[in-house]
Amino acid sequence: MQHNYRYKIMLMMVLMVIINYIDRGAISYAQKDIIEEFGFDAIAWGAVLGYFGYGYLFGALFGGILADKKGPKFVWIIIGIGWSVFVIATAFAGEIGMALFGGSALTGFAFIRILFGFAEGPTFSTINKTNANWATPKERGFAVSLGLLGTPLGALLTAPVAVGLLSITSWKVMFILLGSLGIIWVIAWSKMFTNLPEEHPKVSKEELEKIRSTKDLLPDEKLVGEHDDNIKWFHFFRNPTLVFNALGYFAFQYINFLLLTWTPKYLQDEFGFQLSALWYLGMIPWIGACFTVLLGGKISDYLRMKTGSLRIARSGLAVVSLLCTAICFIMIPTADTIVGVMVLMCIGNAFNSLPNSVYWSVIIDTEPSRAGTYGGITHFITNTATIIAPTLTGFLVVSYGYPSMFVAAAVASVIGMTAMLFVKPGQRKQKKIAV
Repeated sequence: MQHNYRYKIMLMMVLMVIINYIDRGAISYAQKDIIEEFGFDAIAWGAVLGYFGYGYLFGALFGGILADKKGPKFVWIIIGIGWSVFVIATAFAGEIGMALFGGSALTGFAFIRILFGFAEGPTFSTINKTNANWATPKERGFAVSLGLLGTPLGALLTAPVAVGLLSITSWKVMFILLGSLGIIWVIAWSKMFTNLPEEHPKVSKEELEKIRSTKDLLPDEKLVGEHDDNIKWFHFFRNPTLVFNALGYFAFQYINFLLLTWTPKYLQDEFGFQLSALWYLGMIPWIGACFTVLLGGKISDYLRMKTGSLRIARSGLAVVSLLCTAICFIMIPTADTIVGVMVLMCIGNAFNSLPNSVYWSVIIDTEPSRAGTYGGITHFITNTATIIAPTLTGFLVVSYGYPSMFVAAAVASVIGMTAMLFVKPGQRKQKKIAV
C-alpha cells in the first residue's frame, strides 16, 4: 500500500505528454529535408502542418466520450498504440501518397497526419477524466497543471531530441524511433494504471479517503461520484461557462501550435540559422512555460482556498495572463535583434501557459462526472486552432511577412481574454422556480 500512488499516475501522464509532443513537433525540424524531397512551398507546408488538426479535433471529441463510457485505461491503450503506429507511418507518408493517391505526396502526408492527429486527439480529455477520478478536490488545479507540464516540456525537448536524431540518422529513421518509444510507454502504463483508485491494490485506505473527501469542497463544487444521468453531452452548449471557457482555451492552443510548428522555419528564414543551431534556439520559447504551467495550477488552487471564489481562481487568472501574452506578442515585430525576439517569445509563451490548467479545471469544477465528454467537446472547439494557426500563418507569411503571424497571435490572446471574462466555474444552469 502507498499513500501517494496518485502522483506516480500523474508523473506517468507527464511522460506520456512529453512523448506525445515530441512526436507531433518533430516534423517541424525535419521540414527542410521533407520540403526538398517533395518540393512543397510555404503554403503547402503550412497545410501539411495543419492536417494534424483535422484529425486531432475529432479525436478529442470522440475520445472524451469514450473515456466516460469505457473508462480512461481502455482509451489510453488504444490511442497510445494508434499514434505510435502513425508516427512510424509518417516516415513513409510521401511514398504512400504517390502509391495510393495518384502520385500526390502531399495527399499522403495529409492522410497520415490526419490519422495521427485523430489518435492523439483524446489525450487531454482522457487526462482530465483521469484527474477527475484520481485527484483530491483541493489539488485539482495542480493535478491538471502537472499533467499539462508535458506540453511545454515536450515542446522544449522536441528541439534537442529531433535535431539530435536528425544529426545521426535520416528523418525517416527518426519517426520510426519516436513511434517505438510510444509503444514502450503503453506497455508500462497498462501494467500500473486502473480507471479508479478504488480498483488499484497499491492505493491505501488513507489516500482513497483524501481523494474522495468532501471536506475541502466549495459550495458550488461536486465530487466525481455525484453522477447525474440527466446531464447529456449537448447540455455543454447550454452552459455559457463551458462555451466561453473553450473559446479562452482556443487562444492558448493557437499560440502553442503556432510556436511548435513555425518557429524553426521562422528562425531559418528570417535569421539564417542552420539546423545545428535550432536544437537550442527551439528550446528558448518553452523554458518559462515549463515553470509557469505548474505555477499557474498552484496559484489557482491558492486563490481558490484564499478567496473561496472559483471565478477569481480560474477566470481571473486566465484574463490577466492572456492580457500579458497579447502585449508580449504584439511587441515581437518591433524587436530588432534575435535576442529581443526570443526573450519576448519566451515571456509571452510563459504567460500563455500560466492558466493552462484553468481551462481543464473549469470543466472538473463545473461537471466532474462528464469530465471526459465535456473535456472532449472543449478540446474539439479549442483544436480548431491546430488547423487555423499553421494554415493561416502560411498565408500570412506569404502575403504580409513574418511579423503578421505575431500580430495574429496577439489578436487570438485578446479574443481568449474577452471570453474568459464570462466564465463562472461551478455554476450550472439554474432550474426554474415555480411561483
